[in-house]
Amino acid sequence: MAAVAQCVRGALRPRLPLLSVALRTSPRLFCAATQQKNTGQNLEEDHSQSQNEQKVEPSSAEKLLAEEKAKLEEQLKEVTEKYKRALADAENVRQRSQKLVEEAKLYGIQSFCKDLLEVADILEKATESVPKEEIKDENPHLKSLYEGLVMTEMQIQKVFKKHGLLRLNPVGAKFDPYEHEALFHTAAEGQEPGTIALVSKIGYKLHGRTLRPALVGVVKDA
Repeated sequence: MAAVAQCVRGALRPRLPLLSVALRTSPRLFCAATQQKNTGQNLEEDHSQSQNEQKVEPSSAEKLLAEEKAKLEEQLKEVTEKYKRALADAENVRQRSQKLVEEAKLYGIQSFCKDLLEVADILEKATESVPKEEIKDENPHLKSLYEGLVMTEMQIQKVFKKHGLLRLNPVGAKFDPYEHEALFHTAAEGQEPGTIALVSKIGYKLHGRTLRPALVGVVKDA
């Protein structure tokens, strides 16, 4: 037995230095492992912090983009409103211009018509001045003259009507200050006050607009 124990101690003696070395070096290994662990934790913290910063930075950028978007939308709204107002103004100008052109076409002959009215008045007076009892076959010259005056007056009235010029002979009608001009008031039996009893001068309207008011005598109150 003593021999066996001696053999065991002999076998273990060469390994004792290795065990002591391992024990001496184990603190260093432990410190290195601790440092590696702390370094890993620091790396994780830095990584998480960078991720947080990255998360914060996009939110700030999104905020700036949202503000810029709101500004652009407001500018677009203003430009759209200005564009619509400009279109409306242009349409109003176009309609007014078109109306002026149409009125110029309708009433451009107004001055010319006024001059022709004097001719029509002369023809009417000439026709009325011919004694009707003298218009006989025994007076062929007078009869031909009268018929020529009547035909000329009829023709000029046709021309007036063709161009929108109509007569105003308002005997018995209600007095209208926009179409008639009262020269005097007179009493008339059987006629309502305010009506026209006598027309001194025929009036005319051009396309519904009074070109020359009729000169009339109006029935007064009894």
